[in-house]
Order: sequence, then structure tokens, then C-alpha cells
Amino acid sequence: MNNLNIKSNYYRKLIEFVVPEIKNIKNLDILEFGVRKGISTSIFLDICKKNNGRLYSNDVDDYKSLYKDEIWKFIHCRDDNYSEIEKYIPEKLDLIYLDSYHEPNHVEKIFRYYYPKIKNGGFYVIDDICWLPYVKGNYRDNFGCEIANLETYKRLLEIYYKNNENFDLEFSFVGSGLAKIKKKTDNELNNSVKIPSRYYSFKNMIKKIIK
Repeated sequence: MNNLNIKSNYYRKLIEFVVPEIKNIKNLDILEFGVRKGISTSIFLDICKKNNGRLYSNDVDDYKSLYKDEIWKFIHCRDDNYSEIEKYIPEKLDLIYLDSYHEPNHVEKIFRYYYPKIKNGGFYVIDDICWLPYVKGNYRDNFGCEIANLETYKRLLEIYYKNNENFDLEFSFVGSGLAKIKKKTDNELNNSVKIPSRYYSFKNMIKKIIK
């Protein structure tokens, strides 16, 4: 698969999985972690222009000259530099899009810190939860990305397991995937736990032998 198709998958998953949720929200506020080539930034800016919204984008690299628009604020720092970011963003947000450092512990840290800032009914979208493009022999063969994405996917399920009354969780497996979280309550999140599994149970082993 060539670079054009990789880019197309990134664009497609946003257009199909995220944009329909926010395209009609008036005066919306979006916080984006991770800018890079500006694909998601461009999509979110277009929506904000149509709906009198504002976009706040954060990255460790300096992309402040990428766009010149009064409804866009670029914040140049780490995504866990909370005090710096909170100087600029509103108290509540309609959408947070997380596409920065794709390591499960970091993803959970950033998710939990900013989750209270999502409006009830708002969305938290996390990029890179699908490991399939990165498995051995596939078009983006990469050991590190495969493991990180798989572990992030499992971590989100563990958080959801104890918080299914607080938010809904959906996944897209287009390209490197997305997790879409819709906030249902203003309750604090519960701690996550390992999901009990019967896969390696004696009963399941017997079942496989019998089959």
C-alpha cells in the first residue's frame, strides 16, 4: 500500500467516524493533540468555520505557521504540560482528539486528565488503536507500533469495563484505527481493572480438545 492510501485511510476514518458527530454543533470547541501534516487540523478548522467554533491544537513540534486563522490557536508544548495548555483552552470542550505519543500509559494519563473537560454528550477520540496494519508482513510492518496499538486498545477496554455507565465506546479499524468515546455523565472515572478472561481457563482448554 502506498503513502497515498495510508493518507486516505487517515482522512477516511475521520470523515466517516468523527465528523458526523460534530458537524452540526454550533459554537463548538475542539482540542487537538498532535498536528504533524495538519490533516485532522484542516478537517476540524473547516467544521469550526461553518459553526462559529474554535480549534486549539497542541504539539511538541512548532506548527504555528501551518495555518493563519483567527479561530485557530496553536499551543507549542508537551501534551502533559497542563498549566500551559489550560491558559488557552475553555473550561469545557465538545471534542478532544488525541494523536500525540502512542504509548498506553501515556494515552491513559492524558485521557484521564482531560476527560473532565469534555461536555456531557461530548466526544473524546483516540487515534492508533488498530495493530493490524503493523503486524509482520503487512504493509506497515512495525513491531513497536503493533504492540503499542494493541496494548492501547486493551487498555481502553479495561477503562471502559468499569466505566460503561459513564461513557459509550466505539472503535473504527480503518487504517491505524480510532476509539470514539461519548461522555454520558459528569461522574468521575473509576479505576480500570484487568478484564477477567475465560480464554485460558481449564474449561475452555477441554472445549478446544473436544472440538
